[in-house]
Amino acid sequence: MEVLAVAAALGFLLLAGTRGTAGDEAREAEAVRALVARLLGPGSAANFSVSVERALAAESGLDTYRLSGGGGGARVRVRGSTGVAAAAGLHRYLRDFCGCHVAWSGSQLRLPHPLPAVPEELTEATPNRYRYYQNVCTQSYSFVWWDWARWEQEIDWMALNGINLALAWSGQEAIWQQVYLALGLTQSEIDEYFTGPAFLAWGRMGNLHTWGGPLPHFWHLKQLYLQHRILDRMRSFGMIPVLPAFAGHVPKAITRVFPQVSVTQMASWGHFNCSYSCSFLLAPDDPIFPFIGSFFLRELTKEFGTDHIYGADTFNEMQPPSSEPSYLAAATSAVYEAMTAVDPNAVWLLQGWLFQHQPEFWGPAQVGAVLGAVPRGRLLVLDLFAENQPVYVRTASFQGQPFIWCMLHNFGGNHGLFGALEAVNQGPKAARLFPNSTMVGTGMAPEGINQNEVVYALMAELGWRKDPVPDLAAWVTSFADRRYGASHRDAEAAWRLLLRSVYNCSGEACRGHNRSPLVKRPSLQMNTTVWYNQSDVFEAWRLLLTTAPTLAASPAFRYDLLDVTRQAVQELVSLYYEEVRTAYLNKELAPLLRAGGVLAYELLPALDEVLASDSRFLLGSWLEQARAVAVSEAEADFYEQNSRYQLTLWGPVGNILDYANKQLAGLVADYYTPRWRLFVQALADSLAQGIPFQQRQFDKNVFHLEQAFVLSSRRYPSQPQGDTVDLAKKIFLKYYPRWVNVSL
Repeated sequence: MEVLAVAAALGFLLLAGTRGTAGDEAREAEAVRALVARLLGPGSAANFSVSVERALAAESGLDTYRLSGGGGGARVRVRGSTGVAAAAGLHRYLRDFCGCHVAWSGSQLRLPHPLPAVPEELTEATPNRYRYYQNVCTQSYSFVWWDWARWEQEIDWMALNGINLALAWSGQEAIWQQVYLALGLTQSEIDEYFTGPAFLAWGRMGNLHTWGGPLPHFWHLKQLYLQHRILDRMRSFGMIPVLPAFAGHVPKAITRVFPQVSVTQMASWGHFNCSYSCSFLLAPDDPIFPFIGSFFLRELTKEFGTDHIYGADTFNEMQPPSSEPSYLAAATSAVYEAMTAVDPNAVWLLQGWLFQHQPEFWGPAQVGAVLGAVPRGRLLVLDLFAENQPVYVRTASFQGQPFIWCMLHNFGGNHGLFGALEAVNQGPKAARLFPNSTMVGTGMAPEGINQNEVVYALMAELGWRKDPVPDLAAWVTSFADRRYGASHRDAEAAWRLLLRSVYNCSGEACRGHNRSPLVKRPSLQMNTTVWYNQSDVFEAWRLLLTTAPTLAASPAFRYDLLDVTRQAVQELVSLYYEEVRTAYLNKELAPLLRAGGVLAYELLPALDEVLASDSRFLLGSWLEQARAVAVSEAEADFYEQNSRYQLTLWGPVGNILDYANKQLAGLVADYYTPRWRLFVQALADSLAQGIPFQQRQFDKNVFHLEQAFVLSSRRYPSQPQGDTVDLAKKIFLKYYPRWVNVSL
């Protein structure tokens, strides 16, 4: 009981000031009704009665929904203690009673007629105060080019999945520009400081400046407009938007305006030199620190209002200037006190990644200095990678500060089937039962979205479950049925194979970062080991193809068939790469040319062709999003180049090469394939001429290909071409027998 009491007390402390009025209840109910109409259409929306009643949570103080009615033409009654709770209740009804499925890749919303009855009134309360969503990096890897229509879809998805706490960081550079101008910086100094749009996440955390910039004038205007709409919609559901606060990083030009200011230049980050990194950090005891911090927050909240929770990350992947606990406590206090000078009710949301990323620096004294510098209950820590490396375990539940158990899952927005579903399933309850646990919520914190939707469906459901899912195999079977709108034995079997293979990663080595040879710069040192039996992927591929005649009308099925085909090709690339490497090491030219020729001249073009059959896997669609934000052709070209850099080199000289790799039609054809062809040619030349392969020289040569892709102005189709099922079957028939022969 002590465990639950501690967490509940902290939850209520954080809950203070968030209770709404009767007017808020009406507004939130209307927001959910509008969501129903958008999701199901006005006709179907009439079959649902939605209300928001704070009294539903009177006993637990936690978000609660209640379902009743339906059947025989009666309306389904959905009640929630907040708009988010009501939306989550609606989703529960659609999922469990109607067999529907809501997803990024396309929802399956065929409702039975009449609507099924809720046999007995169903009441569900969430076990924790918060269901959090986002990562600072998600803003750049996934959201950067979104318009309001796409944001509206995402906020609906958030509401249906019960998210009630999320970052809302758009438009902050426009506020910073006002602040910097008022402080005396010139416009050119500000322009030089801001990164380009695709790299803003790392500018906001102090890792980068300048790279990919400057930000165009109209960028600021559009982002201000978007932020107002985002905040209005989030608040209409009763969500709590997390606004940014000052973390201590400043432009170098501050030293011109305030010559006596005390700053420290940080070390470089991400293989960038100091032209783009080595940010300047204000000393916590400098009198300008609270002035800038409070000035920014005052202007920000004047523009956007506030819900009293603010995010700031001072030492994200950057070692502090001193390990002295007194310095770390002062740096932390300075950030917090600048918040409370403007908002006495401020709560600081801190990404706990710093403790996980550099554990050798963050010993008990250093962690304690940060956690103890903010009053208990006013620092809310995101245990960002808890499914893999939970920090709460080694910090005594963050030394009494409340935390949210987060699943990070994905790095860089990469494609690639990956998950640690068992760890995700068991993790939240284990954290709640940890001695003197201060856990107050669960969260999803991927660096990029639009991938591995099964993982996020499970995590969202766990936000409303007190216990783990008892049988993941049964759960994933039902997931497949809902996703496709029909049960099919082979599709269910395929998903169970994926569950026991790609979605069954365990141990600290598990990271959702695709390091397949397909998407890495070729070398003779690449690692092809995986944590699963690759035969399971190929058998799942075969099974999905057998269901195509029945399920091909389902957009979600076609997406999954393509995604599994893409994964199978990825496995085949590793197979042929190993043959190429072995042939080279054995000095056998003919086998090298044979395997390398298949890989670079047959397999990769086939992958590009099948990817081109689906708009969700098109480079053209990706780049078109970026261009659509612009108000001129020159601005569109600038945004497109930002996007190309992020997908590939990530910096002027490949500083974080291929970190944000994607498998998109066009990217495979014009970026990955030319690299592989050059590699095979270089190895063949090495054998033919009897000279060792020089990796360093190859890297120099291949960089010119990579850079040429980034600087190219070639336009790519944004409409799909070809039939996914036919093209997947063509690849299967050609390569599956090859795999079977190798694996026997």
